[in-house]
Amino acid sequence: MLHIVAAVIVRDGRFLLVRKRGTTAFMQVGGKIEPGEEPLAALLREVAEEIGVDVAPEVVRPLGRRSAVAANEPDHVVDAHAFAVELPAGFEPRPQAELEDLVWVDPADPATPYPVAPLSLELMAAVVAGRG
Repeated sequence: MLHIVAAVIVRDGRFLLVRKRGTTAFMQVGGKIEPGEEPLAALLREVAEEIGVDVAPEVVRPLGRRSAVAANEPDHVVDAHAFAVELPAGFEPRPQAELEDLVWVDPADPATPYPVAPLSLELMAAVVAGRG
């Protein structure tokens, strides 16, 4: 079991997904929670490390916890604390740290050419359905 945080970032109906270097699956900004770290603190740290923005806790909304098969670690499951994150107006995220790429994905487009992690598929479906 991997304990992680996931940032659900939506702009103009599209979800921000990232891909870590050496992997194929796209997923939410986020990552593992460090020992002794609170989920919100982990989320703020991961957003700053991965896309280069310091997000104020006031623009973060908890979406609950979800579990899914880990996309990049065989035989593992992720236990994710998911949060809706609002990026500052005009901020354009850029991949940093271990990130190789980022994309904005429209969940209504069935022709998305990107392999998407199981957790990310669940989070996008929940948000679109109003359950997130």
